[in-house]
Amino acid sequence: MKRNDLILIIVIVVLGIGALLFINFTKESGSKVGVTVKQEEIASFALDEDIVYTIEGENGAWNTFEIKDGYVNMIDASCPDKLCVSQSKIHYDHETIVCLPNQVVLEIIGGEVNPIDSIAN
Repeated sequence: MKRNDLILIIVIVVLGIGALLFINFTKESGSKVGVTVKQEEIASFALDEDIVYTIEGENGAWNTFEIKDGYVNMIDASCPDKLCVSQSKIHYDHETIVCLPNQVVLEIIGGEVNPIDSIAN
């Protein structure tokens, strides 16, 4: 391995780490969660209230999610694979939990405006 190859590898690694840090530090916490069933928003809840809510769909389908300490977590569902239940808790703006079989989407909305975006506009 030549000296220039090593320098190039180090520069790429440093830029990659810098990009990851920038992305993580520019995330904004949201203020509410929007609940969508079959592409129609049915409700929204503030993240500062702790609740457990069950969404009832067609043919006995259901999803239960919990808002606690500013995080949203799908805690149970009637879908066969339960992939939505195994997704991580969310609280950053535009993060989602999706249950495809029941066509349910939980999306965090209402984060504050990022100062970098304000300058770019």
